[in-house]
Amino acid sequence: MGEVVGAGLLAHVPTIVLPEVTRRELNGGEDTTLVSGLRRLRADVFERDDYDTVVVLDSHWATTVEFVTTAQDRRAGLYTSEELPRGMCRMPYDFPGDPELARAVARYADRHGTYITPIDDPYLPIYYATVNLWTHLGVRDDPYLGEPGRRWMSIGVCQTADTEDFLRLGRALGDAVAATDRRVLLIASGALSHTFWPLRVIRDHEASGPEHIFTPQARAADEQRIAWLRDGDHARVLDAMPEFLAFRPEARFGHYLMMIGALGEHACTAPGRLYSEYENSVGTGQVHLWFDRPANGWTA
Repeated sequence: MGEVVGAGLLAHVPTIVLPEVTRRELNGGEDTTLVSGLRRLRADVFERDDYDTVVVLDSHWATTVEFVTTAQDRRAGLYTSEELPRGMCRMPYDFPGDPELARAVARYADRHGTYITPIDDPYLPIYYATVNLWTHLGVRDDPYLGEPGRRWMSIGVCQTADTEDFLRLGRALGDAVAATDRRVLLIASGALSHTFWPLRVIRDHEASGPEHIFTPQARAADEQRIAWLRDGDHARVLDAMPEFLAFRPEARFGHYLMMIGALGEHACTAPGRLYSEYENSVGTGQVHLWFDRPANGWTA
């Protein structure tokens, strides 16, 4: 029987793949804590041998009529972002997929009243919410090859989905993991509040200090949820989703909701460990939080 052995809400912002000199130029001479946090997370979690597959819940991959899981045997190529091609250009990626798990998730769609399709098309686009984190957490000694046997797959957010739909996907994912022999790490790849500054002033807000978050109210909402997550109070985060949606969390917070749906929803009490400070990215709220599997299970 498989299990989720760890999970995280992680920031994938373009800054993390820029050269250090550029990051410091954007941030008043200081480096972002998001990069050093990923280095620590890699050492603490991703370099261990107690997992087989990483599932990225990708907030940049928006589908419309169903959820989609990547079912390729391997994904490889060069990635250039359509959003920010100057900063993310011809980034190599190469890693094995997990078609068995991708198809297993889809088999639980009917049970949970949702729609999930596995796609193995080699030309299926990839997004930087997956590539940027793989670059930090999946690359090993060969700078452009994932460690053999460590599978990575992605699941997109559905832009017509609401909170309940995202939770249903998470329930299907949890059942699929349990039905296989997989030991899985889940990555909810995305932000908290997510409103950008307008173009004419956006360069005034490139530094990482939270004073640059789009509004003080959005900052307060983000910081409250970080506090709840650090305490393991996932039930409160879920109950307060209607209020949080007013601050436009990235992808309606679908990346987190799919993750927590797989971990037991209100019954999950796993506390989060901070792997970064709470930071700004041109108006949006970013943080790395990691949840270790409690000794007695996610819903102990």
